[in-house]
Amino acid sequence: MNSNTKVLHAAKFVGGSLLLIGLIILSYSIYVSDSNILAGVGVGTIVGAVFIFLMGIFFVATEEMLEKSFKGVAVIVKKERLYRRSFR
Repeated sequence: MNSNTKVLHAAKFVGGSLLLIGLIILSYSIYVSDSNILAGVGVGTIVGAVFIFLMGIFFVATEEMLEKSFKGVAVIVKKERLYRRSFR
């Protein structure tokens, strides 16, 4: 559980930082410079931040589900009898 919280905090920090940087770039491009290139960079940074955050959340949820669903059930292999078939 401790490693899951570390990954969650890292995803939250990186996603939040990129989101803030993307919002600053986007607002600068709209209100100050009227540059279409900076607007695209701002929107791309925001989308990237959301993607990184969602991937972090998905990774933590997957790890938790795998930890909780493992029951440690032993697999028993049965010996099967082999039959010879003739193809006539």
